[in-house]
Amino acid sequence: MTSELTDDRTAVPAGPVGSRLDDWWGRVLSVGWRVAAWRWAGPIAVTLLAAVLRLVGLGHPHSLVFDETYYVKDGWSIVHLGYEGTWPANPNDDSLPKTDQRFADGQTDIYTSAAEFIAHPPLGKYLIGLGMLLFGADDSFGWRITVAVLGIATVFLTAVIARSLFRSTLIGTLAGFLLAVDGQAIVMSRVTLLDGILTFFVVLGFGALLLDRRWTSRRLDRWVAKRAESGRDTLWGPVSWWRPWLLAMGLALGLATATKWSGMYFLAFFAVYAVLSDMMLRKRAGIEFWSSSAWLQQGPVTFLLTVPIAAATYLASWTGWFLSKDGWDRNWIASGGERWRGVLAWVPDSLQNWWHYQSEIYGFNIGLHTPHSYQANPLLWLVMQRPTSMYYVGTNAGQDGCTAARCGEAITGIANPFVWYAAVVATVALLVLWVLRRRWEYGFVLLGVAAGYLPWLLYVHRTVFQFYTIAFEPFMVMALAAAIGLVLGSRDDPRPRRTRAIVWVGVYLGVVVLASAYWFPMWTGIQMPWDFIRSHYWLPSWL
Repeated sequence: MTSELTDDRTAVPAGPVGSRLDDWWGRVLSVGWRVAAWRWAGPIAVTLLAAVLRLVGLGHPHSLVFDETYYVKDGWSIVHLGYEGTWPANPNDDSLPKTDQRFADGQTDIYTSAAEFIAHPPLGKYLIGLGMLLFGADDSFGWRITVAVLGIATVFLTAVIARSLFRSTLIGTLAGFLLAVDGQAIVMSRVTLLDGILTFFVVLGFGALLLDRRWTSRRLDRWVAKRAESGRDTLWGPVSWWRPWLLAMGLALGLATATKWSGMYFLAFFAVYAVLSDMMLRKRAGIEFWSSSAWLQQGPVTFLLTVPIAAATYLASWTGWFLSKDGWDRNWIASGGERWRGVLAWVPDSLQNWWHYQSEIYGFNIGLHTPHSYQANPLLWLVMQRPTSMYYVGTNAGQDGCTAARCGEAITGIANPFVWYAAVVATVALLVLWVLRRRWEYGFVLLGVAAGYLPWLLYVHRTVFQFYTIAFEPFMVMALAAAIGLVLGSRDDPRPRRTRAIVWVGVYLGVVVLASAYWFPMWTGIQMPWDFIRSHYWLPSWL
């Protein structure tokens, strides 16, 4: 900022700073209680917005869309059997209703006790089944309420974590707002798939890791100060067995893994980060053997504080299977499977049966190469080359209220382009800034993106989908909110610069809102004329 020197110590600004909006906002926050109110009002406001966008019309359409055919029915059978039962096959006679239609019509008790092989852990389906127990299996609102509530909670967590990470209510509110209005986040909160549930637990674990970093930093500073006062050396840092937020992270990511196995990637990345963070905090505190003490002393303890609780949580999610008599592979050894021998011969048959089931799940997931019309190569996820169409029903003039020559109802996972592509650019920008400035906050956000994205690059030939990116989208919008914060600058910037920044950010957010309004019918299955629907497919690969 240009300044005019008046003496050896004082600089007087050459012109006014901040904007008129800053002046007004400063007056608003001049009262103490308003500051505290704003700290929570922003995150709560965007959470309420997310609730409206996710809950209104949640029961439409009253039919199982995309993979709801698996997770809804499995959720209903698992809360009754303790494992996923088998549903009748579709009849060969086209004049007879299909199984999904029978379920939607209220025939929800047509499953059998015969076990079905399922390639995902049970927790997500238990949670889906809980919503159906509360609202009824014949109510499509009940099918989807679990993912909707957790999707809303994810918006709140994203706002609060970003606020805490960057120590800015504005940045936190922006992050929550961008996730609240984004199309992929809306779709994944309104369609009953496991990925929205996974995302909630991942973001919860991310927040716990942030709290652990601050907990550890404070305790480490106190330890160093105490050692200095007593004249003792600080060659090696302390070994901390009581790190409650690290335990909470292990629990949250155990729940994530008990929903989908990709939760293990986040556990691995976050646990390694915890050790790296310990190393840098020890270096900052002046501990001489900061690297060795972090890896050799605290590292094994960090492992014991995270991995066992995550593993125990995952195992506990299979309680219904263990208590059952007919779950898949529950009697594998009794049916001719080979019992373990040697040093593992003591392991109970139930655990051996369970382990065989896990190996089958692993084999299925690794070997899944069945072509699908909406599969998306992970190398192209960031350019959103092939978003997933979840549902489409076409109608002609006069059918179901269609007033155009041709109408349709669509649910498509196309993200708001002005959010998605801006978030990709912001993530790359934060990576560059992290390399140049070494701000740990930037690296922390990039950690979430890396944990959710990089492991999938090992499976470029596997059948995977664009909507898997929902697991790391909250971190991308945090990056975007942080980038917007950099563009805005501060209220101490020269008035022309600050005012221009506010105007441009306001224009961008206005475009985001208009785009979400334009896309909203495509995210929620609202009937629209075909020409309107077609106008949303900006790339040929989106159709």
